[in-house]
Amino acid sequence: MTLRVGTVTIGQAPRVDVTPDLMKILGPQVELVEAGALDGLGAEQIAAMAPRPSDYVLVTRLADGSSVQICERTVAPLVRQKIAAHFAAGIPAVLLLCTGEFPDFPTDGLLLRPQKILFNMVQAVVPAGAKLGVFMPSPDQLEQSSQRWSQVTPQNRSIGASPYVRPEETIPAAAEEFARWGADVLVMDCMGYTLAMKEQVRRITGKPVILARSIAARALRELV
Repeated sequence: MTLRVGTVTIGQAPRVDVTPDLMKILGPQVELVEAGALDGLGAEQIAAMAPRPSDYVLVTRLADGSSVQICERTVAPLVRQKIAAHFAAGIPAVLLLCTGEFPDFPTDGLLLRPQKILFNMVQAVVPAGAKLGVFMPSPDQLEQSSQRWSQVTPQNRSIGASPYVRPEETIPAAAEEFARWGADVLVMDCMGYTLAMKEQVRRITGKPVILARSIAARALRELV
């Protein structure tokens, strides 16, 4: 029997860059029903959602493959609508395709929030004195990343390395920098980072790598 599971990206669906990796973990018995917070919006509408000073910055992918920065306060209501629509359609579980921090959303089923899953996974396995290296999509997110991961260990460092723009350059460069710094564990804190990128970072650093999308997918599989 096929089980329908919803996904909600803060960008535009379909997320052809994410779903193949998810399906490797979830298996053929699961059907993904995708929705995007920015679906149907034009360039001017999306541009109006750009972060202002002091905004919480999010990075996502549009349907044409380009990436864009938006702020949490403008996209959160749209994310909430898409989640509610999935549950209203009878879908029992919804996976949010973003590791950003959002307020709690009312739900009528299982809502999996990768930010909470990833944070608690890292907190459970990384010793307080370990050096934690964190991949983030944009340099504009480094301060908010430091605030989050300092709760796990004061020895943390974040580097902006986009999974969407020249990842063949940004990912290995960041991995090499983390290796020089002496990172003990790496975290790839964005659903845009792939299984292949994780393996590349592991080969370069020789250290454990925790990937947001695979951790979230395995939690979803456990539940459904």
